[in-house]
Amino acid sequence: MTKSKKFGGFTIIIVALFFLCQRIYAQDIAEDEHGLYVQHHIFYAGVVAGVNLSQVDGDNFAGYYKYGANLGLIGYAKLWKKVALSYELLYSQRGSRATAIDLPKISGIDSILITKYGINVNYAEIPVMINVFDKTKSHIGAGISYSRLLSSSETLQTYPATNAGLSKYPFIKNNMEFVVSSELHIWKGLFFNIRFQYSIIPMRLAVPPNFSRSVQYINMWSLRMMYLIF
Repeated sequence: MTKSKKFGGFTIIIVALFFLCQRIYAQDIAEDEHGLYVQHHIFYAGVVAGVNLSQVDGDNFAGYYKYGANLGLIGYAKLWKKVALSYELLYSQRGSRATAIDLPKISGIDSILITKYGINVNYAEIPVMINVFDKTKSHIGAGISYSRLLSSSETLQTYPATNAGLSKYPFIKNNMEFVVSSELHIWKGLFFNIRFQYSIIPMRLAVPPNFSRSVQYINMWSLRMMYLIF
């Protein structure tokens, strides 16, 4: 065999391998279109905005009557064809609010009636979750969220008026919560998200005597819109 024929055969093999690799890569991209991926990337980023509906378990008031903002940034890192890690940086408002039909008397003190009560707590939050996708780009996930308390306030009005000394019972600065989430793909990079969170550690360890349980936990649903920019 001459040198030119050897070179020609080697060239044909290289070209064939090139087109084979291109075909395999194209198939991988097609298989990945089930996910959130607007384009074929490993990392994706976007924005989220919505509302929290929360209550505080342990304050003797039931119902998700406290509304607050849930705003921030979100990123995804692809781990496998149908699995991705998500991470967020959020501003999250939570708390508790008593309604007119849900105002019990202070436990053990029948002569005192709570006429107004509310908790306002604002956090910087970092949820980290593992997400699994289907072919429609919708996905579900579960994980852990770390929250750092930015500010807090508490309102208590009673009849007759009394000073419960709420400032002596601060909220814990650091909180950790379990999170489960579901994202419905709407159009291109737009998703609708519903999420549930519950405290792993208490948000407060002590309250005024005879007022409520000494340990309180965050209990929250979130309704949000998410848009992946790239």
